[in-house]
Amino acid sequence: MNAPPDAVVVREVGLRDGLQILARTVPTAHKIAWLRGAHAAGLREFEVVSFVPPKLMPQMADAAEVVAGALALPGAVVSVLVPNLKGAARALACQPHAMLMPVSASHAHSLANLKRTPDEAVAELAAIAAARDRHAAESGHRVKLEVGISTAFGCTLQGRVDEAEVLRLVQAALAAGADEVGLADTVGYADPEHVKRLFTAARAAFGERIAFGHFHDTRGMGVANVWAAWQTGVRCFDASLAGLGGCPHAPGASGNVATEDVAYLFASMGVPTGLNLPELLRLRGDLAQWLPGEPLHGAIARAGLPKTLQPAEVSA
Repeated sequence: MNAPPDAVVVREVGLRDGLQILARTVPTAHKIAWLRGAHAAGLREFEVVSFVPPKLMPQMADAAEVVAGALALPGAVVSVLVPNLKGAARALACQPHAMLMPVSASHAHSLANLKRTPDEAVAELAAIAAARDRHAAESGHRVKLEVGISTAFGCTLQGRVDEAEVLRLVQAALAAGADEVGLADTVGYADPEHVKRLFTAARAAFGERIAFGHFHDTRGMGVANVWAAWQTGVRCFDASLAGLGGCPHAPGASGNVATEDVAYLFASMGVPTGLNLPELLRLRGDLAQWLPGEPLHGAIARAGLPKTLQPAEVSA
């Protein structure tokens, strides 16, 4: 994440988190067009696929082709999700820039999502880190290993998640070989005060290795939670075009925070993101054609850009 220190990096996760919850599959050509349109709108970081068995998630059957299409974009930083060692082996063969493994702070969600306890997930992470290091030694290409602490702010299956448990899992993930860790509000339970408190504690303990936030807008708090995390020093945020997304194994986990709403948040405050809002909204129109009948979300698309927003803030 090589932006200036005052800038914010928005990572587009719609191709992974956005599509994984849909029953339909999207043609590979549309996914590549989505990537190219997002790149034209100024996005440079993308989480594009999940390396899960195609029989479990047909939406990701073309993972290798989508990764290759993303890597062809100039300056793109391409990350993929890997749930286990088998998925990591497939991912490493595609040579992405980063792999993300989810580790849930909720015992119940971890069993539902990964069929293992949080500590068993950390053990799997250590095996993935070792495989990554062997691959780096053999190929000369080192893949960054990230961990997202899922359900860090609460869980629809379990309810409350202890903040001390979140911090324990962050420490365990870093000790197991993760380069960076982010905190994820998988089910949209967070509020700005909770976000500020937990990110402040995590960054006090682990510094810049607490590198990103992942928020859902399930209850209309997504943008406010992004702002709260930004106040603690976080400068990278996951978002999904049109607010698509959600975890299939977390009931009620609808809608990531919309990329265009996050772009507007920072544009309105004069914080550079490199994003072009009109281009993002145009791409959203393309997405509506590719996903007919699929509900799209987001406040800026609904209300439009205000006339008070300066041109320099609208188009990067």
